[in-house]
Amino acid sequence: GLVVGFYSSEKAEGAAQLTSAGDAFDRLVSGKLRELLAISGPPLKKGKTRVFHGLHQDFPSVVVVGLGKRNAGVNDQENWNEGKENIRAAVAVGCRQIQDLEIPCVEVDPCGDAQAAAEGAVLGLHEYNELKQKKKPVVTPQLHGSAESEAWQKGVIYAEGQNLARYLMEAPANYITPIKFAEHIEQKLRSFSNVKVHIRPESWIATQQMGAFLSVAKGSAEAPIFLEIHYLAGANTNDSPLVFVGKGVTFDSGGISLKPSSGMDAMRADMGGAATICSAIVTAAALNLPLNIIGLAPLCENMPSGKANKPGDVVRAKNGKTIQVDNTDAEGRLLLADALCYAHNFNPRAIVNAATLTGAMDVALGSAATGVFTNSSWLWTHLYEASILTGDRVWRMPLFEHYTKQVTDCPLADLSNIGKYSRAGGACTAAAFLKEFVTASHWAHLDIAGVMSNKDEVPYLRKGMAGRPTRTLVEFAARLSQDSHN
Repeated sequence: GLVVGFYSSEKAEGAAQLTSAGDAFDRLVSGKLRELLAISGPPLKKGKTRVFHGLHQDFPSVVVVGLGKRNAGVNDQENWNEGKENIRAAVAVGCRQIQDLEIPCVEVDPCGDAQAAAEGAVLGLHEYNELKQKKKPVVTPQLHGSAESEAWQKGVIYAEGQNLARYLMEAPANYITPIKFAEHIEQKLRSFSNVKVHIRPESWIATQQMGAFLSVAKGSAEAPIFLEIHYLAGANTNDSPLVFVGKGVTFDSGGISLKPSSGMDAMRADMGGAATICSAIVTAAALNLPLNIIGLAPLCENMPSGKANKPGDVVRAKNGKTIQVDNTDAEGRLLLADALCYAHNFNPRAIVNAATLTGAMDVALGSAATGVFTNSSWLWTHLYEASILTGDRVWRMPLFEHYTKQVTDCPLADLSNIGKYSRAGGACTAAAFLKEFVTASHWAHLDIAGVMSNKDEVPYLRKGMAGRPTRTLVEFAARLSQDSHN
């Protein structure tokens, strides 16, 4: 199969245009493609497709996809590069049509941006069907022509990174336990000589005095794991690393503060933070980015049992601060508190943590963007600029002292794990809580609860766990590596 792009006309009377690859193919079939497009109905709108059969022996089926306006660039209102998003969406739809026709291979028109086209193809075809006997036919996307093969390959690597995060998040919690998560990532990184993976057991966690993390883990029969990844590809392996920290709750029942049963199955993806940061490091290694990255993922389950945290219990974090656990379902911040303390051991250039932390984040932004709380405008600018390119957007949220008071005003301990006005500003009080465990001057907390899954909002992702914002983290790391080079 072949997927080619088609631009809608800029002016009402202007003729719509094929891309240069589409033009070349049209010449190959003596103008038949244009003829068929002209007689097959009104001009193709953005994201819509037409399928033609029997035009050429090498390509029995050709899908023409609408790319929207030719010169769409950065849209300041939307905070993304519209041209790139249009290509991702259009190519994904085209590739899925080839899959529906059960054609095993598809060549994709680069549409003027081979990286975006590759991302659309590889993200658009991904589906978790490991455990089904009846699977959709596997389709292998390839670049049509050879002009932009380097950019295409880069797009494939970016998209495969996000697909890895989607795979880990979608898999059932009895398949991705803390130890299996760690082993899966270790296996992905095995071939890279500049990566070391440490799978730390419960005994090590205890020697580190990570009392907050252990208090969450003790309710489950699954032993906790602290996954530590060292990717050292900087000019000097002693250069200060970028430290990624991810919340790794492989199943979150809420603990004694039990969640409602409806939709609880989705809490297999409560390790989305760990999945995205680990997948970003796997991607950085595949791209051979010249910088040092350390990944930290506290992994456990949050379960109700006779050993579980009880509301009102007080636990002690690694830095000595005591925490009153007023709601056992606000457990992610307990894991992260200890992991953030540990992150400071590496003299980090910056700390970026990701977590499906609060339902309040989903209420605030929905699935449009990841909420970012940061103490560093430098860090924010890099994340924001990266997100414009990837289309996987970020939005800055407040880290006011106003919220800190709501977690530090606590009857029994230094901090409470929920804000004292319960539901008010829940994502902000969670961020304020984390800030109490950070002394680094460049830190960002990404609350990814709203972008955890996709219904139909992102057209190039199927329904299911989204693996967002893996590509934005990768692009951010790539920008940081250029920074250290210059």
